[in-house]
Amino acid sequence: MIHHGRVSAIKDKEFVVFLIGMRVNKWWHLPAIFQAAFAMPRMLKELYANPESGFLGAESWGGRTSIMVQYWESFDKLESFANDRQKTHYPAWIEFYKMAKKSKNAVGIWHETYLVKAGQYETVYGNMPTFGLGKFIGTEQATGKYQTARQRTTQN
Repeated sequence: MIHHGRVSAIKDKEFVVFLIGMRVNKWWHLPAIFQAAFAMPRMLKELYANPESGFLGAESWGGRTSIMVQYWESFDKLESFANDRQKTHYPAWIEFYKMAKKSKNAVGIWHETYLVKAGQYETVYGNMPTFGLGKFIGTEQATGKYQTARQRTTQN
């Protein structure tokens, strides 16, 4: 459903933006590509099924280099998930590096992490379905204290 007009993500929340992706370096190494590509859906299924994990949600795009934008409640919760040997990430991470060595780095992976304070971000969505940060922390009409980019980044 498209929300007509302009809305902005609520600006009074702290969160973490985690960008993660992969790059196919050697198309002919299909086992390595499949191993890396199919690990993420399992992790997402686990995260969406466990709201206490601190995972808020994700958006993703593909191609030779893929990107997924994830939103988390805190860095501590992201780190806890990544290092928990009982969750899907840790064993997938170990398997990725084994496969990378065996396939002579057919697939590359990357990530970036940003810790964002309340009021230190701004968003606007015009005539869009619920999307991105607004999808996961909620939105307000882009009027009043949400009218301009400057107002959206100023705490009031």
